[in-house]
Amino acid sequence: MQAWYLCENPYPFVPDDVLQGVDSVRGSLPNRYCDPKIAAELFQECLDEYLLCDDVGLNIISNEHHAGINCLYGASPLILGILARQTRTVRLLSLGTLITVRPDPVRAAEEYATADVISRGRLEIGFVKSGGSEMASGNANPVGIRERFWEAIDLIVKALSHQDGPFSWEGKHFTHRHVNIWPRPWQQPHPPLWAATGDIETAEELGRRGLINAIFLRGPEGTKRAWTAYRSARKDVGLPEPGPDRFAYMGFTYVGDSDEEGVRVGGKALWFLNTGLKSAPQYSKFLPGQVPPELAPLVYRSALRPPAAVPHAGRQGGESKAASRAPRALGKVTAEQAIAQGLMFAGNPDTVYRQMMDFHAQVGGFEHLILMGRSGFMTHEEAEKGITRFAKEVLPRLREV
Repeated sequence: MQAWYLCENPYPFVPDDVLQGVDSVRGSLPNRYCDPKIAAELFQECLDEYLLCDDVGLNIISNEHHAGINCLYGASPLILGILARQTRTVRLLSLGTLITVRPDPVRAAEEYATADVISRGRLEIGFVKSGGSEMASGNANPVGIRERFWEAIDLIVKALSHQDGPFSWEGKHFTHRHVNIWPRPWQQPHPPLWAATGDIETAEELGRRGLINAIFLRGPEGTKRAWTAYRSARKDVGLPEPGPDRFAYMGFTYVGDSDEEGVRVGGKALWFLNTGLKSAPQYSKFLPGQVPPELAPLVYRSALRPPAAVPHAGRQGGESKAASRAPRALGKVTAEQAIAQGLMFAGNPDTVYRQMMDFHAQVGGFEHLILMGRSGFMTHEEAEKGITRFAKEVLPRLREV
């Protein structure tokens, strides 16, 4: 089993009354609430955490989101370029550039190839369709997103693997008369390919294409449904049974000295669910193209249940300057609930190992474990302690699986 560390570098330091009053923290929150000095500190801390991962043997994930407090990484290739130069040994996964939002897949292919060369062949490429608010912030048409997704992947793969001079592309969504990227990637014909999705239709197509299917926070039942669809789709077209290396799962993860510490500190990361996912219905549910037409009536009938506010503990010893500015957080999912639902692995090293192996058995096995590490009001010091604990006391046992 391989482990990958993900930190989205969120910005939670926004007053409660602002969070309660805005329709979407992932789309319409004014950026005047972002202090560049605090943001700079967060960037330094999170990049230092990635360098620690390189030291202790945890692979690294770079991602991006737009127009909101849930993620300050607005351009995955930019962060990826920094990591390609500063790290030395671990694999780097971009999961990823929002190819359904960006108008030019060839430019994305150039960025991927450049990072692969700088890292001397340590890049892996992950594709994501994007969320509704990012369709709006990227000025992209959400209708036809799935067709655009697959065509963009096809164009990127051809641009990365073609070595015989310029070619032209005349597709339904993209037109390029002259594609000839320099440099070509270090890995031939191209770096390994991933995609993040939990919906059945996309998982089936990933199976037919053989891409690694990464599942985020779906718990055992949702994960099994997607991976069953992946396997069935391959069988239906006469392809071999996929191995565990085709599957990845992400859960919030924190390893402490004790179960109490692991749950207490790890629970801070649930800010991602309880606050960082808040999006207005016109982005999250009602944007055209977000769901298949046959599901639209169910979406319109569903109710929105805003979370209740719970107090934040305030500043503790050793917290960063940024963390000292933390107001109250919005609360809904508890750490105990997240662990029971397979959304979180938290506790002492033995407990976390058991939780991961139980989940591994429930879903039928997988090779790639993605650790959603620091989020919300978790401090830099706490994050680094959790990374080190996991790498030294859990990862060696997982590698034997």
